[in-house]
Amino acid sequence: MSEERGDVVRRERFSGGPARGFLSSMDADERLFEADLAVDRAHVVMLAEQGIIDDESASTILDALADVEQTGYDALDGEDIHAAIETAVIERTGKEGGRMHTARSRNDEVATCIRYRLREELLDAIEATLVLREALVEEARAHAETTMPGYTHRQPAQPITVGHFLSSYAQALGRDTERLRAAYDRTNRSPLGAAAFAGTPFDVDRERTAELLGFDSVLENSMDAVSTRDFLVEVASALAALSVTLSGLATDLVEFAADGYVEIDDDYASTSSIMPQKKNPDTLELVRASAGTASAGLNGLLATLKGLPRAYNRDLQEATPHIWNAVDAVVPATEVAADAVATASWNESELAAAAGDGFATATGVADLLAMHGVPFRSAHEILAQAAEEGADYAAVEAAAEDVLDDTLSTYVEREAVEAALDPDASVASRNSPGGPAPGAVAAVLDEMEVGIEDDREQLAERREALVAAERALEAEVGEFA
Repeated sequence: MSEERGDVVRRERFSGGPARGFLSSMDADERLFEADLAVDRAHVVMLAEQGIIDDESASTILDALADVEQTGYDALDGEDIHAAIETAVIERTGKEGGRMHTARSRNDEVATCIRYRLREELLDAIEATLVLREALVEEARAHAETTMPGYTHRQPAQPITVGHFLSSYAQALGRDTERLRAAYDRTNRSPLGAAAFAGTPFDVDRERTAELLGFDSVLENSMDAVSTRDFLVEVASALAALSVTLSGLATDLVEFAADGYVEIDDDYASTSSIMPQKKNPDTLELVRASAGTASAGLNGLLATLKGLPRAYNRDLQEATPHIWNAVDAVVPATEVAADAVATASWNESELAAAAGDGFATATGVADLLAMHGVPFRSAHEILAQAAEEGADYAAVEAAAEDVLDDTLSTYVEREAVEAALDPDASVASRNSPGGPAPGAVAAVLDEMEVGIEDDREQLAERREALVAAERALEAEVGEFA
């Protein structure tokens, strides 16, 4: 079809002029090609079942859609994918093809196509979080007893374990999975049948098209159905939150690689173009950068939607690319992060040597003194003074005599203090629920594995429901062959 002729929506009157290219979304619409075909088929089947069009017309249109699918996206031309497919159908069928658009608008059609495609992207995003969680849990279990320095403000703070560190990100990612799943469930609602925004006088069956397309329910209010993009905001927010989790993980691994605590596998690193000795964790830096794309998408989407009146406005055409950009940045970043974690090598000797740096066991000694009758604030003062005087037993003993006007042995035996000064013993003592002690970490990891399995089952249920709907639609279309 030539641009001069226009598509079936614009025809001669609106087919030319300098704004045609500006209005077009065809460059970004390839993603919706399969979605639009599915929506067209479900709508035509419903129209025939409701007696709004006859079976012969439905068969003719469905045959034309099959031909459009076989010819492919690149053969289409038009202002957008929706008008381009309709135009292609009419070119193949004549005026009979014009019945396809009965009882609908591009407004409800577009909104349905976006939701139809986005739910697949969401399931892929959920899958990616599960793979990363599995990698983190597996590595955490392997290193539940590998002592390492823990940091606050990037300063040595208290000894922990690699298992405790990795499981902290696995737990955060569990919440990311929950947010994505909730976003999926609110995305998987059908606007089809709302028409432009004021419904239709035709006796449409909106529940039927929702069923054929695998949607869980219908968005009842026709004005809300076509105009709302809050589901995009929710998805963008969930992806941005996931990207922040990824960014933190990537930053920690980059820092630990620089410290010599972990080595990133060569497959996820590179060298310098000029400095041959360099090994740079480049992929993790790009994982970190995905947060910029995701947060920009969320902000851009909110700015586009702010202040829009009901119902449909062309501004909404600029809303959807924000979500595709976020998906394309965050899902691959999650997948790469999982592989980088699974293949990384932790330097246990370097970690153990650094675990006590900066008098990191001071809090453990203060806790020990508090357990034996010393007020915690007094114990805190003793250890603060000891940190300046040598950070060993002798320093603690001298500081205790100064602060308490009494000997340290009056409160606690020397052996207990020296044990608390040891990073491994300090970690082992912190066996409160969720703490870094190996037993506490193992218990958390057991729960995480159960949670991952539950989330996998829920993911499988949603995927199976979409496959079943796709097969049901194929079967219904086949009835018109």
